[in-house]
Amino acid sequence: MTLLRSAVYPALLLACVIGNLALFHMGAGVLVATYVPVTLGTLLILALEGLLPYRPDWRPSRAEVIQDSTFLALVHVVLPKVLAATSVFVIVDVLNGRDWVVASWWPHDSPVPAQTVLMVLIVDGLRYWLHRLSHEWEPLWRVHAVHHAPQRLYTLNVGRFHPIDKGLQFLFDALPFIALGLREDVLSLYFVWYAVNGFFQHSNVDVRLGWLNYVVSGPELHRWHHSMRKEESNHNYGNHLIVWDVIFGSRYLPDNRAVGALGLANRRYPSGFVDQMTAPFTPDLDKQPV
Repeated sequence: MTLLRSAVYPALLLACVIGNLALFHMGAGVLVATYVPVTLGTLLILALEGLLPYRPDWRPSRAEVIQDSTFLALVHVVLPKVLAATSVFVIVDVLNGRDWVVASWWPHDSPVPAQTVLMVLIVDGLRYWLHRLSHEWEPLWRVHAVHHAPQRLYTLNVGRFHPIDKGLQFLFDALPFIALGLREDVLSLYFVWYAVNGFFQHSNVDVRLGWLNYVVSGPELHRWHHSMRKEESNHNYGNHLIVWDVIFGSRYLPDNRAVGALGLANRRYPSGFVDQMTAPFTPDLDKQPV
């Protein structure tokens, strides 16, 4: 089990990345190459939650699964697709008939994995500051608090975001690269990494990443980011990588100590989808005592 705990995270992510590249090489369409690895990877993570649970008491209730599945479908899947389609339409419509050239500085002819690594580094650099500001500036925190409302982490609550929060994230990750004209195979590989890592990052799987905790933002680091204690949760802002946290001094992973209670100070913060759509507009709702 010790070897499994150390190897399963990098092995699964690598398998999904290789699967995406292999499906494109075999001539599969972008939808197949993207969603087959993501679906299989997610199912394996769900299975690992049963085999190697970090905290047995973090197993979700039926109500939580329904709520988080609603967020996942509407905010994490449908909303970005609507935003992406709208962005493409606007870009094409605005630039139609004009002398516009795809940014020459981007290495469009480089191998797909190299372009994807560059994209991940840039996105994480941008998202790091958005994420950090979302914790330190009250107007953004009230929107971002929706994501921190769950009192236990498991795979499906990766998608629990307010639409405003998700829209801001889109401005800092997908939109610039759509505008740059990146090829669909690069965007596809990025999405596979983004999705599978996100599911694993929030999972209730007991992993031991060792030195990888200085490179990737995995479950061991991200649990502390969801701590109820502000002095612990205001760390580990990295979306995919932890390198920007290392550079700017916000990495946090105590030795020989497990994370305590998760969530917000208000233990009765609304949990339903509709209630959480309006929760950010009630000042200090996240801070109200039990």
